[in-house]
Amino acid sequence: MKVHHGIAPFQRLPFAVVTSGTFDGVHIGHQKILSRLKEASQQYGGESVVITFWPHPRMVVSSDSHDLKLLSTIDEKIEMLDQLRVDHLLIIPFTKEFSQLTSEEFINQILVDRIGTRRLVIGHDHRFGRNREGGFDYLQANASRYGFEVEEIPRQDIEEVAVSSTRIRNALLEGNLPIANEYLGRPYSLKAQVVKGRQLGRTIGFPTANLHISEGYKLIPADGVYAVRVRVFEQVLPGMMNIGVRPTVDGLNRTIEVHILDFDQNLYDQELTIQFVGKIRPEQKFDGLEALKKQLALDKLTALRILSA
Repeated sequence: MKVHHGIAPFQRLPFAVVTSGTFDGVHIGHQKILSRLKEASQQYGGESVVITFWPHPRMVVSSDSHDLKLLSTIDEKIEMLDQLRVDHLLIIPFTKEFSQLTSEEFINQILVDRIGTRRLVIGHDHRFGRNREGGFDYLQANASRYGFEVEEIPRQDIEEVAVSSTRIRNALLEGNLPIANEYLGRPYSLKAQVVKGRQLGRTIGFPTANLHISEGYKLIPADGVYAVRVRVFEQVLPGMMNIGVRPTVDGLNRTIEVHILDFDQNLYDQELTIQFVGKIRPEQKFDGLEALKKQLALDKLTALRILSA
């Protein structure tokens, strides 16, 4: 996959089959669109192009942007789209000036003049242009004038609930991993750097790696204990993660820490990729470290059972 940062470096294609959107999380609804995009590009002998925007448009135009939490960083999004084998990813810097482009200007300046769009594939109720004024009806009515064909992917439902990035975010914030992972089509994941902690876990036989996530907008699931898979040193290892304030120890600051099962190597400054497979229990306060140690032993058994299922 060729990644284009900005419109200027993109070379106009002879036959571009295009889709656009924020694609936060690249969930199963997005994957349906991307599957059709690749199918159409092969059908017409063209090249598939995904247009996305960074920062996320709501970070630029919404008053509540500081509250926005995203399922994927831009690097994670690039990695997931590369795995889906699209030909081109065009990342357009989203600015307040760009947000003022009308749908007509977006179509003419970017889709037609810069990219060479010959077929446009869009998701259900996709909107674009200033104030989200453009949509499928407008595109369909004017497609011949622009010189491309347009098709809309029908609304994707799972058990009568529409798949959306918002639905997945809410599920994760509620600790509902089964729903989130089903809609994502894979375990939710995050990348984090190991930083020095208080090393209290070592004193009870469960050493943990304390994690720091540099992207403040990355969504962290609800507090609790989770069964996870950890990618480190080119290995994928079983583990259990605690998210919360550690009420048995201090109960002050929210932390993220992971215990890799049967693993004892120095991980400081290493980047780990964490996959959330299942939730073991809510975070809770125990009557001292000995009680916590006994519960962690039970949690380990539960984590192994979840990870082996």
